[in-house]
Amino acid sequence: MNPIVEFCISNMAKGGDYVYNQLENDPEVDVLEYGCLQNCGLCSSGLYALVNGDIVEGESPDDLLQNIYAHIEETWIF
Repeated sequence: MNPIVEFCISNMAKGGDYVYNQLENDPEVDVLEYGCLQNCGLCSSGLYALVNGDIVEGESPDDLLQNIYAHIEETWIF
C-alpha cells in the first residue's frame, strides 16, 4: 500500500498540476484528483494537497512537492 496524495482540481490550476504530474510518475505514491476537497479557504490562498488525509502546503510547486515527500518520510510506516 502506497501513501495517497489528493489534489483539488481548482488548486491544480494554480500550479498543483506540476506537483500532480511529478507524483504520478512515482510508483511509490498513489495520486488522486477531485473536483473539490472542501478546503476552499486554503485552496484560494495557496498550494496544498492532502497526504494520507493531512494538509500539506507549499509556497511554490517545488516547495509543495518537497513538503509532500518530507511529510511522507516523516509519517509513513513502510
